[in-house]
Amino acid sequence: MHRLLVPLLLLLSLAPCAHAANPVTSVPQLDMSRYAGQWHEIAHLPFSFQAKCAGDITAAYTLRDDNQIGVRNACRTTAGEMKVADGIARPVPGHPGRLEVRFTPDWLAWVPFLWADYWVIDLDPGYTWAVVGEPDRRYLWILSREPAMDRALFEQIKARATAMGYELEPLIMAAPLR
Repeated sequence: MHRLLVPLLLLLSLAPCAHAANPVTSVPQLDMSRYAGQWHEIAHLPFSFQAKCAGDITAAYTLRDDNQIGVRNACRTTAGEMKVADGIARPVPGHPGRLEVRFTPDWLAWVPFLWADYWVIDLDPGYTWAVVGEPDRRYLWILSREPAMDRALFEQIKARATAMGYELEPLIMAAPLR
């Protein structure tokens, strides 16, 4: 029994290091003027806001004069209606690929826990696709400028997210692959 316990304890002590080897990082550069515009969601990890989304999932970003970004998330529900959530994002100083986003009224902007991490963790140099996540790996969105994505590209993107420690087994497909 003792011979089995020591290797098990050693294995358990190394388990927390799995994420440390490949931490979630944001892209080193993000040109918001190129990132702005409409994106189509290709896939996402389960997220409560999207529980009733059946398709046509989009995110649109608009530049504002106050150095913040307007955010509009939309989807078609299982009942066939469009569901829309308007929010705002702000850059995280010193981290170009990191934003904080909230979908609450402006008068609540001072409450820190209402702002959620929005990290662009992978990005096509031509801004044709992006991957958004956060440091705890609970959320992930694969976005594209087009409403469908090439299957081989999708698999490459998934492999890079997996290397960052994302568990993609529950990934929900929101758009077709070609």
